[in-house]
Amino acid sequence: MTTTVAPTPVASTTASPTDTPPTAKEIREAAIAGVWLQFREAPSQPLRNKLVEHYLPLVKYNGERIWSRLPDGVDLDDLISAGVFGLMDAINAFDHNRGVKFETYCVPRIRGAMLDELRSMDWVPRLVRSKASKLNEGVKQLEARHGRSPTEIELAEHMGLSRQELEKMMSEANAVGLISLNKKWYETDSYKDVREIDILEDKKGEDPTRRVQKSDLMKLVTKGLNRNERLIIILYYYEELTMKEIGATLDLSESRVSQMHSAIVSRLQNQLGRRRPEFGAA
Repeated sequence: MTTTVAPTPVASTTASPTDTPPTAKEIREAAIAGVWLQFREAPSQPLRNKLVEHYLPLVKYNGERIWSRLPDGVDLDDLISAGVFGLMDAINAFDHNRGVKFETYCVPRIRGAMLDELRSMDWVPRLVRSKASKLNEGVKQLEARHGRSPTEIELAEHMGLSRQELEKMMSEANAVGLISLNKKWYETDSYKDVREIDILEDKKGEDPTRRVQKSDLMKLVTKGLNRNERLIIILYYYEELTMKEIGATLDLSESRVSQMHSAIVSRLQNQLGRRRPEFGAA
């Protein structure tokens, strides 16, 4: 008698369609959830540093958004540093039992820390900046209405101010427009960038070329003169002293100084007249 043996079922080696491997984002979220669990049970600086490192891109993103609307004088790294302190405060104060995502909770604290840093860097009082904003807004409204820049009388009437009050507000608002001389003017191939202060013209400074020419001319003019004659020329033409002051300096009378000056000028005219070809004079 023959018996038939039922075939043993073979286990399928193919994975179920629902058993998909976790994504990189899910792995990171699971890892940071574990760090949060450890931090809640036993807060420590190494665990907090891991959380700061994980959420640092959030600080940089908000810092860049704020920095893009600021003048060139503000350093992005200063904003990011302030934002990191705001992030650390948010980590220490976060309560998981409220059912709020940490990203939603920490962003206002990060931005608040950055704005506090900007206020501490700003030497202009907030009231002055508020007045400057109102003044600019009033000017823009009147320009849109009239198609031209408004007069002070029109602006004063529009803002409900007297002429004196408007002038005071405009004077205070001018302080807001100051710029830093350390602001970068343009970048160069060298290690040092050109700043605003490097391109400002010093109108009170003396031209070095003119100073050298002036020194050479003084040596030429005073050559061959004795001590008193040389001092009279230098004090009168270069130091711009009067004849009376020169006489007091040299212990001579004013009339004597005047006579010596006339004699020196006459002699120099004769000497330099014979050397006119050397100076290219026609």
